[in-house]
Amino acid sequence: MQTQDDIHKIVFEETRVRSLVKAVIYRVISFLGTLLLSWLITRDIKQTLSITLAIQMFLIVLYYTAERVWDRVDWGRHIKTPR
Repeated sequence: MQTQDDIHKIVFEETRVRSLVKAVIYRVISFLGTLLLSWLITRDIKQTLSITLAIQMFLIVLYYTAERVWDRVDWGRHIKTPR
């Protein structure tokens, strides 16, 4: 039988797929924002697309890496107990 102390030791982890899906969804939103901002600055579609694509590819890798690192940190995690 589980004790209260055992229940407090349970830690959930995100799967790599979940982290990847979150990163892609966030990047789609960010892509649109970067596209708009780049267009407002350059007013050139080729430059706008080049800047936006380069930044977004880099940021997908960066975000995914940060998510995986944070998945290893237990700080701030807890199981929500029913009331």
